[in-house]
Amino acid sequence: MAIFKARFSRLSKIGYCAAIALTLFPAASLADLTSTRAPIVIGNDRGGDLRDRIRQISEIRESGQAVQVVGDVCYSTCTMFLGLPQTCVASDTIFGFHGPSSYGRPLPQDVFEQASQIIVDHYPAGLKTWFMEEARFELRRLYRIPGSEMIRIGVAAC
Repeated sequence: MAIFKARFSRLSKIGYCAAIALTLFPAASLADLTSTRAPIVIGNDRGGDLRDRIRQISEIRESGQAVQVVGDVCYSTCTMFLGLPQTCVASDTIFGFHGPSSYGRPLPQDVFEQASQIIVDHYPAGLKTWFMEEARFELRRLYRIPGSEMIRIGVAAC
């Protein structure tokens, strides 16, 4: 370690750490080690196809990118962002929950159960029981819950 300190004594603290990392992991670049990606900002998202949302969330989870839900509304599959550990929400965003359906039409029972489980697997602990016992059975209207309530159950505030 003394060699590293002497060799990199003029570097800033970040530069020093990056230099050590580049020495230990030469395939990394300085840009990879010191850059940060801007958060993904979600605004006025009314939901969409479950499969598409699962793909999107999977990509975000892999990237480690932060998500800020700050629009007026986040409905349906948009609410699945709440389960990402790097998500924060605005207290005035309204989250809309309903059960899985095919454009408002009921699904076969086995598909309904599977889709319900997929959705709830993308929710923080404070929402899981409520969704499975109540919200998933509502197909025609939305349960509208403010971001302040999401923050109260443990989702980070933006």
